[in-house]
Amino acid sequence: MNKICELLNIQYPIIQGGMAWVANANLASAVSNAGGLGIIAGGNAPKEIIKEEIRKCKEFTDKPFGVNVMLLSPFADEIIDLVIEENIPVITTGAGNPAKYMEKLKKANVKVIPVVPTIALAQRMEKLGADAVIVEGTEAGGHIGELTTMVLTPQVADAVNIPVIAAGGIADGRGVVAALALGAKGVQIGTRFICSEECSVHENYKNMIIKSKDRDAIVTGRSTGHPVRTLKNKLSKEVLSMEKEGINPEEIDKKCVGSLRMATIDGDIENGSFMAGQIASIVKDIKPCKKIIGDIVNQVKEIMPNIDL
Repeated sequence: MNKICELLNIQYPIIQGGMAWVANANLASAVSNAGGLGIIAGGNAPKEIIKEEIRKCKEFTDKPFGVNVMLLSPFADEIIDLVIEENIPVITTGAGNPAKYMEKLKKANVKVIPVVPTIALAQRMEKLGADAVIVEGTEAGGHIGELTTMVLTPQVADAVNIPVIAAGGIADGRGVVAALALGAKGVQIGTRFICSEECSVHENYKNMIIKSKDRDAIVTGRSTGHPVRTLKNKLSKEVLSMEKEGINPEEIDKKCVGSLRMATIDGDIENGSFMAGQIASIVKDIKPCKKIIGDIVNQVKEIMPNIDL
């Protein structure tokens, strides 16, 4: 049996990305019901909000699902406590080091899967007792590192003994096959799931992805030290020109405050931050999560008929 499926008690080694303002109970439960692992994004939300999403998710599915904890969040401590209280079987972590929570999470039998952009961090997470790592390449949407999925995945797979999950630039069965060939045991997918029927972001967000071309997922924020991949629009172009002019990083950050909400909730095409990966232009339709996962699995099996997914 596939190591990730065994570890997480799921049917297919496909994890849905913990996308802030996107990954709620609707999406997480649909992915879990389709045989993957759905994830509720903690983002910067307080405990009560995430507790409500967990309650809904338990109502919508009896399958395992997880929570993504953004460690820079002011509410990270209470989200960790909530995960333990609610008997959530797995967390993914981003934007920081989960070291200080590891002991109590392990005691509560919570599987911990940090997102890592480098080999050194993957090795550190293994030493801490992480159950697996998500290796996220620069092709991904949202906050990114520098190395590509193609080069990072095999290097981390060689450097650690825990399972590696590849993320960034994967939206179909071909991407899954490539990830497995590079040494990953599973994949994390984000952008493709935004264009699912169950994802409750504004339709404009989905349409931006569907209409996107190969060079439309650009990176802003390199000058601030927090590079983010988003789709090209008025806001991202303005931010890039501010960076070229050498404007103070604080001013740039201020310009982007609330922009993710403007994209996901308001569908503001000009001023929203439409986070999406470089694979966005491969996504051409909106369909149920069950169909997305089913199509991916069928494509994997066509390419690798003997695979045990």
